[in-house]
Amino acid sequence: MEAFHAKGLENVVLCPGSRSGPLAVAVGKLSQLGRIRLITAIDERSAAFIALGLSAVSGKASAVITTSGTAVANLLPAVVEADYSCHPLLLLTADRPSRLKNCGANQTVNQEEFLKPSIRSFFEGPKEGLHNLGTEGLNNLVENSWESAHKFPGPVHVNLPLEEPLHSTCEEQEKIWNIFSSDKSKVSASLNTNNVADLDELQNSFCSLEFSQPGVVVVGPWRGKVHELVSFRESLCQFQEYSGWPIFADPLSGVSIDQPGLICNWEMILKADLITKYNNLQVLRLGPTSSSRALEKWLLGLNSNHLVISEGDIRCLDYLGLARQFNYGFTAWWNIMRRQSFYDEEHAKTLSSKILSDFYKIDLEITRYFDFKFPFQGNFNEPAIAYWLPRLIPKSLSIMLSASSPIRDCLTYSGRSSLSHRCFGFRGASGIDGTLSLAMGISLVAGPTVLVTGDLALLHDSNGWLFSSSQETPLIVFLIDNQGGGIFEQIPINTFSREYFEKLFSMPQDLNFLELANAYQVPFRQIASFDDLQFAIEWALAQSGTVLLRVCTNRINDASFRKSLLIDLVNYFEDANQNGFISS
Repeated sequence: MEAFHAKGLENVVLCPGSRSGPLAVAVGKLSQLGRIRLITAIDERSAAFIALGLSAVSGKASAVITTSGTAVANLLPAVVEADYSCHPLLLLTADRPSRLKNCGANQTVNQEEFLKPSIRSFFEGPKEGLHNLGTEGLNNLVENSWESAHKFPGPVHVNLPLEEPLHSTCEEQEKIWNIFSSDKSKVSASLNTNNVADLDELQNSFCSLEFSQPGVVVVGPWRGKVHELVSFRESLCQFQEYSGWPIFADPLSGVSIDQPGLICNWEMILKADLITKYNNLQVLRLGPTSSSRALEKWLLGLNSNHLVISEGDIRCLDYLGLARQFNYGFTAWWNIMRRQSFYDEEHAKTLSSKILSDFYKIDLEITRYFDFKFPFQGNFNEPAIAYWLPRLIPKSLSIMLSASSPIRDCLTYSGRSSLSHRCFGFRGASGIDGTLSLAMGISLVAGPTVLVTGDLALLHDSNGWLFSSSQETPLIVFLIDNQGGGIFEQIPINTFSREYFEKLFSMPQDLNFLELANAYQVPFRQIASFDDLQFAIEWALAQSGTVLLRVCTNRINDASFRKSLLIDLVNYFEDANQNGFISS
């Protein structure tokens, strides 16, 4: 554990267990010495998600320590998310030595295999017991596992067979620490980020985009390393200034609110089919595609060149089958392009500027339309919450959006305000696993954070509330309680009666969330209407630790409202064009 700390390990989440006792004692001592932050968790599934949240903000792997057996199996949901959202994560699992394996001994399972489909690498100590590993071997184990977790960020499993005796006396511990403190192993804290040497050899395959011709940049959720986001933003500004292309950015993209060329209501533009005359735009797609059916349909209808650029992910990100893929990052790609002979700072971009101007006009009209449709008063509905909440939250706060309706409503209705905050959403596997625990982990590193979640997602991770009592977690949980899975109201499922639809899809739960919060000693407020929302947010910001703000909505009415918003928007633009309010 000292060697991991020397590499940069700052956060450890410890789960209870006897076989993992030596690791627990080690991190306990390091915590007392102020070298690491130690968080304890009784639920391995929740523990892995809070570690994932810590890693997502810091850019460094956090570690989860578990005992053997089913404890390891409970790590899998977070490991799957870490894999697809590309965040570093260390899973340190204690195991029985080989003499106790495959012979009916208690709590021995094939835990070496549990996580393999979703991890970057698997490492293991000596099967007879970790005590057989010398200093050089131990340092190599740490070096290799740490580098593997960060080179292409993702989860790494380190399985550690431990032989008895597992629990030393206080005197024995003190003796060991005195010896260790006088002769600690030295491990370099530098991180090897092997530079790609053959970028120049790849450049000729990715020069088909004609920058002087019209195109669009589609930026999906950020999947790069945390420290590379600044250079990504700078490169995107340079590219947009050179090309004049409009930019469609996902709320989770990490794109700055000051980014030139932003079209903030692009999702509604595509849903309402307001840009039909532009069917030959080139497409530069950065990262995975946003969770937008309208975007998918629009991209499939474009007759032009497509290029996908990943931030080191060699897996195919083009499920539409339209593009070639460059895997070494947008900044590296742009640096190559600028070295090409066709690069001309004085090139004409009149046509692209005209298209960008048209997009700007439509974008502004949609914002005006939303201003009219979402008055800041009266009863709550989910589209209006997505519109107003990012505007009311201080820009210094991060926002986490749970899967299902909150992330989709933010994409559709939040407009420019969604990019005013650093948004997280964990769309790697797009599940509702670990929602509350993820947000807890984010807030411990990022500072005050707002989690926007539905009722089922929050209930699914109710063990996450346990962290609120042991940590000063600066988290505001904004609960949209619509009595079930509201996302299913937006899917055309007409096979069943309302009774069976509720039973098979929406699954409402008879639970009082305010009483649940009270059981965990979490302060809470029920908000009756938009008229009370500003005061409730100010109250929440004045609290220390975790608080709950609950609003109630009607998912059936909101589904109808979303449909009417789209129909009315189409009619609005037809009237505006006929009356000359919008010039094409």
